[in-house]
Amino acid sequence: MIAVILAGGKGVRLWPESREARPKQLCNFFGDKSMLEHTIERLVVTGSDKVMVVTNQAQVGMIRSSLGKDYLKRVEIVGEPRGRNTAPALGLALARYWPEQSDEVVGIFPADHYVTDQLAFTAVVSQAVAAARENYLVTIGIQPEYPETGYGYIQKSDTVIAGIDGAFVVRAFKEKPDPKTARSYLESGGYLWNAGIFIGKVGLLVEEYSRYLPEIYQYIESGYEKYLANYENLPEISIDYGIAEKSSRVAVVEGDFGWSDVGSWKALAELLPGDERGNVLLGDVVAMDATGCMVRQSQKTVVLLGVEDLVVVETGDTVLVCHQDHSQDIRKVVDYLQEQGRSELL
Repeated sequence: MIAVILAGGKGVRLWPESREARPKQLCNFFGDKSMLEHTIERLVVTGSDKVMVVTNQAQVGMIRSSLGKDYLKRVEIVGEPRGRNTAPALGLALARYWPEQSDEVVGIFPADHYVTDQLAFTAVVSQAVAAARENYLVTIGIQPEYPETGYGYIQKSDTVIAGIDGAFVVRAFKEKPDPKTARSYLESGGYLWNAGIFIGKVGLLVEEYSRYLPEIYQYIESGYEKYLANYENLPEISIDYGIAEKSSRVAVVEGDFGWSDVGSWKALAELLPGDERGNVLLGDVVAMDATGCMVRQSQKTVVLLGVEDLVVVETGDTVLVCHQDHSQDIRKVVDYLQEQGRSELL
């Protein structure tokens, strides 16, 4: 499988640790490896013999310098002249490998997701690759654990892909729901979280682009160099909107491998071990009569006294303090700092 890793995001919901100079995918939240390094390793284990890391041009240098020699031997790093969303990003691989490798399977994966069960992940990807070889565009859906309103959903049908146990034809893609709708999705058992992972044969994908995204297909047909040269002219559109919601050849494989998009400090805290009072303390932190707090310390000692459910992130030049229930709102802080011209904090 050819693996395309999307690594151009800014990760603003994990500010102030995640910055333009060191975005989320290059941060070490889980041991001494970055999220991007974890993703590369995870995909190599699944059997990906070609790995293309797609980022923006501003991040190419920092990604190259952050990866060790062993990683650089395995990957090709491509800088988008301008961010155009996931459909043009996948088109880079199609332009590179079509038509010579039309029967090869290609998959697109976010760089900043976390998986706790590698064996289960490998098994699910293998299922998805098998379904893709039957000429389906396959997405991996995550079994919902609670009525999440921050994810899109995939409604699966009862139609099983012949010979592929656990692979179903997709009935519909659903937008991020309100709380009531999310609860109904969870209760029905027929909906999965959309993890933004798509897998399909190069040839099939090129056919779908020609049918649904001809303005991208025309440059795929021209070859990789012309595709890259015309990248800024491509429409900004996701695979979901551009192809998956329109195609009749979309299948879903259900994944249960300890998945998280690590979309907030609260989400990160849920993935890390805590103390006896539920505090996740990273670095030089003193916690007295504190409960359920998430602290990331860098340079200055952080002391908690008589508080609960806080997020505290200290990075030397900045200290963030917020309630965990507001951790999804950190994007608003970043937007405000940008409006105020505080580029040194971004």
